[in-house]
Amino acid sequence: MGKYFGTDGFRGEANVDLTADHAYKVGRFLGWYYNIKRPSGHTEPARILIGKDTRRSSYMFEYTLAAGITASGADAYLLHVTTTPSVAYVTRMDEFDCGVMISASHNPYYDNGIKLLNSQGEKMDEETISYVEAYLDGKLELFGASYSEIPFATKEKIGRTVDYISGRNRYIGYLISLGLFSFKGKKVGLDCANGASWNVAKSVFDALGAKTYVINAEPDGTNINRDAGSTHIEVLQKFVVDNGLDVGFAYDGDADRCLCVDEKGQVVSGDHILYILGNYMQERGQLDNNTVVTTVMSNFGLYKAFDEKGIGYAKTAVGDKYVYEYMTANGCRLGGEQSGHIIISKYATTGDGILTSLKLMEVMLAKKKTMSQLCEGLTIYPQVLKNVRVKSKPDAQNDPAVQEAVQKVADRLGETGRILVRESGTEPVIRVMVEAPSKAVCQECVDQVVDVICAQGHARV
Repeated sequence: MGKYFGTDGFRGEANVDLTADHAYKVGRFLGWYYNIKRPSGHTEPARILIGKDTRRSSYMFEYTLAAGITASGADAYLLHVTTTPSVAYVTRMDEFDCGVMISASHNPYYDNGIKLLNSQGEKMDEETISYVEAYLDGKLELFGASYSEIPFATKEKIGRTVDYISGRNRYIGYLISLGLFSFKGKKVGLDCANGASWNVAKSVFDALGAKTYVINAEPDGTNINRDAGSTHIEVLQKFVVDNGLDVGFAYDGDADRCLCVDEKGQVVSGDHILYILGNYMQERGQLDNNTVVTTVMSNFGLYKAFDEKGIGYAKTAVGDKYVYEYMTANGCRLGGEQSGHIIISKYATTGDGILTSLKLMEVMLAKKKTMSQLCEGLTIYPQVLKNVRVKSKPDAQNDPAVQEAVQKVADRLGETGRILVRESGTEPVIRVMVEAPSKAVCQECVDQVVDVICAQGHARV
């Protein structure tokens, strides 16, 4: 991770940690850099795609990014409110030089973020990110020269903005084309988190014939993720049961993740989704290398279930970026996170919440089973996760007293469970997670470590 960009972009409170000036400078760099990089003989300006979620500040960042891009001589194409996976898809398919998504994903409305994608719709490489950060600090050294500022475009070289809503519409058409079965007769609930999926998801499910019930699809700029979406799955649980639905899907603010609720109102986590899709793909010979890529946060129970099914698995650091990197390097078809970032590399380069829900519907219809039946065979160990806001993540993580507390818990659990303490890639937070045979043991062990973190003075008051 860099000074500004974490595992999922440059994220922080709008106009506090991430300002309009930051966005303008990011745009200035991208427009200049991708113009310089264009192959010899290409006279057309670089083309950079911008999408945004429904936060009030997303409009400010969209315009300042576009101003920076055009001031440097590139063209900014605006998808307007759309999902992160749609930006990735359109960037790749329409041959843009790079893509930008303005979103803080599952964070509250007052936060925002800038996610950068390369021309293949993949998360931007670390080298390019380092150049962006150097420019933000006025210390850029590139192409054999040093820059505290980069040149402005002038006259006919100044860039332009282009309305590109047609790109989002083509993405919707692409999702519809992936539906192998009619959803007619199925009652499906969608929780759009008052976020980017609000004007995409229902169109797809309606086109495939579902009777679609939608909640939290009235964004006002401040209600994104508020008591809604995948971070507040209890809302969809109640909605599914109250309305007698067959299944429900909840997305986060930028719709790159999906959680599910079965017909009984039970949560179907990212681990359940990997189990369901992994089984289905293995049965059909589609699970390349017979391997599902997970992160260290996946549950013990998932690995036990995979062992019983003869499905191999790999573990990466937390972050769909790392999952995708492993999948690409090792030729794997399926990977994801417990939180609902699911990547199916045949169809997408990023987690895609709506695509994930479509593939789950496919499994239900192909196997003629309910969602709860598809989850049978997977037993999830009790898990407690606590987030502690800290002054310094490295200081808290490396404190000998904290490490001793973690080791004591590990020794106590032995082979019956595990403890994981890690730094958040997007927030000033240390995450303490324990899995054990009972919830009470999990809670007790987590509290032991958290109490030491606080006693050592690392917690933010």
